[in-house]
Amino acid sequence: MLRAGLSVKTLWQLMEMKTKTCLKVHGRMADLQHAMGAFRWMSSVRPAPVLTAAPVRALIDEQISIKGRFLPPNSPITLCSRMHSEDGDLWEAFAHYNTDASGSFSLTSDRSVGGSYTGCEPMGLFWGLHPPPGSREGLRLRKRNVETPYTVHVSLLKGHVSPSGGPITELAAVTTERSYMAPGVRRIDIRQNGIVGTLFLPPGPGPFPAMLDMWGMGGGLNEYRSALCASRGYASLSLAYFEHKDLPGPLRELNVGNEYFKSAFRLLQDHPQIVAERVGIVGLSFGVYLTLNLATQPGINPSCLICINGPMGRSHFLPGDKGEVKYWNYDERGYIAFRQISLPSNMAPEYKVKMEKINCPLMYIIGEDDLSSASTENADQIEEELRAAGKSHLFTRLSYPGAGHLIEPPYAPNARVTMWRIKPEKMVALFGGYDAPHAAAQEDAWRKILCFLESNLRG
Repeated sequence: MLRAGLSVKTLWQLMEMKTKTCLKVHGRMADLQHAMGAFRWMSSVRPAPVLTAAPVRALIDEQISIKGRFLPPNSPITLCSRMHSEDGDLWEAFAHYNTDASGSFSLTSDRSVGGSYTGCEPMGLFWGLHPPPGSREGLRLRKRNVETPYTVHVSLLKGHVSPSGGPITELAAVTTERSYMAPGVRRIDIRQNGIVGTLFLPPGPGPFPAMLDMWGMGGGLNEYRSALCASRGYASLSLAYFEHKDLPGPLRELNVGNEYFKSAFRLLQDHPQIVAERVGIVGLSFGVYLTLNLATQPGINPSCLICINGPMGRSHFLPGDKGEVKYWNYDERGYIAFRQISLPSNMAPEYKVKMEKINCPLMYIIGEDDLSSASTENADQIEEELRAAGKSHLFTRLSYPGAGHLIEPPYAPNARVTMWRIKPEKMVALFGGYDAPHAAAQEDAWRKILCFLESNLRG
């Protein structure tokens, strides 16, 4: 029972003073810190610690506000996030915080003093996720089934601890869901006229502006950027063109040409729920070359282009040709950097896109620590050629120090090193980037991409 007129905080302070006095009287000063520490965490007067996340369910590019209350004042705590990938691998991050005088904390305003990241990073528990020591080599977190969310468990722990440092005391927890598909977004498999892809349509009847979405030479069909674009109001076709079972074989060779990409673009234009005059193209890595090349093809008039860390042409060798190996560089661990192969100086003139044929706004995004593509050199060359053609007004450059190759939608963990392939031989690739600056780049670039699309596909 609380004494009339006394708050929980006041009563706690009185009990603390009484405890200190008793210990001093009996000469047990050595026990003071231990006794008060136990009282702080075990008091039956104060409510149990509470950890909240708002919103609990959100799109992957939305910030979550994580807060804690009813903790001892000015005390050390640890926050730990854990999730399992679709392959069953554990990913985790942790950060050390200190509660304020009221026994509360907020990741939106408070600073981490150690762990997976430091400083005020409201989403650090998400972009800071990494496989724990002893995990499989070269893991990269990629969403394959975009119709289900990531589920991330966030724990509040007593003291400044490491999740792998032995027994821990979990004081509170909350589970969050992170999605690429908003409610009402429609996912449609495309297997027509030889085209292999997935079309995402926003909720409602449309018609919608649209994007053709192309990734790099990792191959397969990556849907998550397209799903998120549709969640933001843009129809998007994620297009497979390399190493997919439904494409002409063999798998490790590029077996489709210009007509394939032109057909994919026209599929979007001809769709009854898409505005034919408002279709753009986005490409990452080798997808940048495909984006630029497609934009110069007769009869293809995109409204805008977004290029992320990729080349303006290709070398003498198509992907899969053995001759390209001479451009690979290995570090002391045997990991491969592909950067040299995409230097403009290693491209014959006939394999470079004629930039003077570009007639729409072009945003080029650079990770300055990109170890997989010579992004800065390609951006310089593109900008120079557009200027020479009197089209410099079409070019927008975003350049991010410390960011690597895979600039993806925000709050995804960076993969500085990733498994490139396992068969016929294991190959680990260097993509570059450092966690905090790469995370900042993803957040800023995505915000500016959405503004760019708003101006050029809706404006």
